[in-house]
Amino acid sequence: MLQIHQFPCLSDNYGYLAHDPASGETACIDTPDAAEYLKQADAKGWKISHIWNTHWHPDHAGGNTAIKDATGALIVAPKEVERLSAIDLVVAHGDTVKLGSLNAEIIDVGGHTNGHIAYHLPDASIAFVGDAVFALGCGRMFEGQPDQFWASLERIKALPPETMLYCAHEYTTASAKFAVHADPENAELLRYADEIADKRSRGEWTVPMPLGRELATNPFLRADDPSLQARWGGTEPAQTFAALRAAKDSF
Repeated sequence: MLQIHQFPCLSDNYGYLAHDPASGETACIDTPDAAEYLKQADAKGWKISHIWNTHWHPDHAGGNTAIKDATGALIVAPKEVERLSAIDLVVAHGDTVKLGSLNAEIIDVGGHTNGHIAYHLPDASIAFVGDAVFALGCGRMFEGQPDQFWASLERIKALPPETMLYCAHEYTTASAKFAVHADPENAELLRYADEIADKRSRGEWTVPMPLGRELATNPFLRADDPSLQARWGGTEPAQTFAALRAAKDSF
């Protein structure tokens, strides 16, 4: 069974090591802090064999070279990561990569950056989504367009609802405040926001999160809901998404 080791790094990133006990292979999911990843892997007794990048930003791919130099790991990434490091295997939507006997399906989730991808491991009911979607939020639209980003979120929405989403940051407190502002009559969202406040008051993590709950509460995933469209405008989901994203940017 796949083992996931999660740990905080930098100011608000989460680091992930995915380890397959049968093969002994271990993948870094992004590389925000090379020294911390190497330290965590050593503490677990795992040898890093792969690096799986979601996108090119330095807090996701900045440690690639140092980790590869230390371990010889295979760098798997979308082409845009070439801005920061060499890539051993360029992947895009529809491709499949392996960790031991487990398959990870590559999903295009462009919008935060144009080449952003997610890694979906269906047999483990896990998806590593980087900055495409957060608990009750989504990444800023630095490079993409609203229709592109909404199409990406639809691909995430289409995954089985029991899928656990591993995002890259602990932004949930701020995201919850905006979500309640955006969708104040959503009773499930209000309960979720209270749980988040309680968890964070005790220093507990809010990630990973089940997709099913995000489908019911995350306003960015609900831009096709008539109640949100009525509140935020737009006859098409991408228009409502754009309104929500712009509002969050200045919230």
